[in-house]
Amino acid sequence: MPAAGIPLTRLATRSLRTAAADVHAVLDPIRLAASVPQAVAILGRERPAAIFTTGGYVAVPVLLAAAALRIPVVLWDGNVIPGRAVRATARLATMIAVSFEATCRSLATAAPGTPCFVTGTPIRDVSELDREAARRRLDITPGERVLLIFGGSQTVVRFNAAVAEALPRLVERATVIHVTGEDGYPPALAGREALPEAVRRRYRPYPFLRDEMLAALAAADLVVGRAGSSTLAEATALGLPMVVVPYPHAAGHQRANAASLVEAGAARLVDDAAFDAAALLDAAALLDDPNAHAAMSAAARSVGRPGAAVAVAELVLAAAARRPPPDAERIARLARGAGA
Repeated sequence: MPAAGIPLTRLATRSLRTAAADVHAVLDPIRLAASVPQAVAILGRERPAAIFTTGGYVAVPVLLAAAALRIPVVLWDGNVIPGRAVRATARLATMIAVSFEATCRSLATAAPGTPCFVTGTPIRDVSELDREAARRRLDITPGERVLLIFGGSQTVVRFNAAVAEALPRLVERATVIHVTGEDGYPPALAGREALPEAVRRRYRPYPFLRDEMLAALAAADLVVGRAGSSTLAEATALGLPMVVVPYPHAAGHQRANAASLVEAGAARLVDDAAFDAAALLDAAALLDDPNAHAAMSAAARSVGRPGAAVAVAELVLAAAARRPPPDAERIARLARGAGA
């Protein structure tokens, strides 16, 4: 089908044909046949200077169309194990950005010769966060240790049950900021009211944390949570030790993500099936071991990439200007927040 006056067949390359064959293995060919011409028409009309994508099935038609129209693409993947759609379309990217070094190695066979940069996961700016200001904002008593517990965007019954059982002993040890989800919030409030009045204020349940999430992270001494790419990125950027309970599904992505932090010494891993009140209390015991806590904090900072967004933007700008890929060391410095 012509797009902007250019026949698609004349623009097809060996890489495009190979990628299309790979994509057919993971995407419905009928839907692909319908959506690629639409994507070609849109991109042919809009003519973007470059495309940034995080992959996934929804991006496949756009990436095939971009390859046909010679539009540069920067593909970013935040997991250690790239998904099938990312593998299938990686060869269509001009440059690849990833959160973990292992991902570059994994994609080397899928996209031979494509420059791959370890940028980290783009996150909110944490450079101006002030720990003491964050603790005042959350009304944390000076010198109090803070344990932040959250299980992701949805209510996690296992997390909430562990907190409920361990709560009387947890609040003896630290102020507990607990993101419960909507369904878990009323029982958490009831659990708070059942605590002795002297320690009741140490338990802070929230159905969700939106604007306050960065303040909670900045105020925390230890995080117990899932192993999503953004969660790990924000915790390591702030030098926060983590006890990670990977989501047990989704092709094992979170377990692989968590393993990279465990290997670096920045986190401890607890299997989802093994996470209960005893495991939570054992995790909180890290607050009583200043040497282990300091070592994990230093390890977290060493793998953190607070400048990931700047590094990724540098790649996109280079692609849009049709410049050669930037120097890998420059991108690494930007990712670590060290400037150019």
